[in-house]
Amino acid sequence: MKAARLVAFREPLRIEDMPVPEPGPGDALVRVTACGVCRSDWHRWNDDLTWLGLKPQLPMTLGHEIGGVIERVGEGVAKLAPGRRVTVPFVQSCGACENCIAGRDNLCLKGQVAGFARDGGFAEYVLVRVADLNCVPLPDAISDEVAAALGCRFPTGYHAIAHRSGMHAGDWIAIFGAGGVGLSAIQTAAALGGRVIAVDIDEAKLERARVAGAVETIHAVEGVRIARRIKEIADGRGAHISVDAIATAPTTQAGIASLRPGGRHVQVGLTSQAEQGQIPIPADLVATNELEIVGSGPNPHGAYDEIFDLIARGKLDPASLISRRISLSDVTSVFHDFDTFATSGLDVVTTFT
Repeated sequence: MKAARLVAFREPLRIEDMPVPEPGPGDALVRVTACGVCRSDWHRWNDDLTWLGLKPQLPMTLGHEIGGVIERVGEGVAKLAPGRRVTVPFVQSCGACENCIAGRDNLCLKGQVAGFARDGGFAEYVLVRVADLNCVPLPDAISDEVAAALGCRFPTGYHAIAHRSGMHAGDWIAIFGAGGVGLSAIQTAAALGGRVIAVDIDEAKLERARVAGAVETIHAVEGVRIARRIKEIADGRGAHISVDAIATAPTTQAGIASLRPGGRHVQVGLTSQAEQGQIPIPADLVATNELEIVGSGPNPHGAYDEIFDLIARGKLDPASLISRRISLSDVTSVFHDFDTFATSGLDVVTTFT
């Protein structure tokens, strides 16, 4: 099979011939029909996140936004059969630790991310462990490209709003970054009745944010006092919720500063080399205004039915966020676009040979 291999950080991915994996007990072999190119793949390519202890061995096949078809299953797989279309949540959970048992398999104590701890989906085939848990069967109406988007960015944005923000209909929500996760959060917040203020440095991305449901947008150019502008828009008091999908010092700090008293900041973006995991926060403002800061990671596996239901009812439309369908050989160029925040929407690999 063909696979795009990371052989050296920030060097072009190398297209290589690799053996097709053989599923062991509990595993499924998935024929990949689409794989999104996520900013987290760029973090991996960039050798970021070492400050979280993530220093995998090279070479490795990247790609963790996986949509595909079950090709073969190993002994003990009970819920899947060849031919079943699936999406693969990017945290492959063990199903047996205390978090998995409690329904928080997104926080699995033994979780593995494809393209980080094991070979991923920039290949014709990928092996999925604990397949009955980590392969989510798809409704027939969901396309292969949307199946890939449901592997990471869309459900990550959804989880940040639906499960972590505490949002109520009518709340003002300031969302920083209108990339893949940000647009997914914007679309979700709008679908659930939120009044979204989108913030980005790119006017084209802000136009996509308006299409996704933002009622106000702020172009973050030099001289714009973003927190003050958000407070002016949000009844003069500030946003009920801020969501940082970028994770730079300016976006995190402006998000917290834009909140009204009692507001909540949701941190979903991951830092890069400039911050290396550390961003100072306005601690006095947090204390005196009783602000909350919460983290938000992957979507729990059991919550996918919520997303499927909202898609079926026409409330969510992940397909509208897909911008380009590309080949394995194009992935490196997308990584270079991430260097300057030049991507728009979701780029999805659909050609593997």
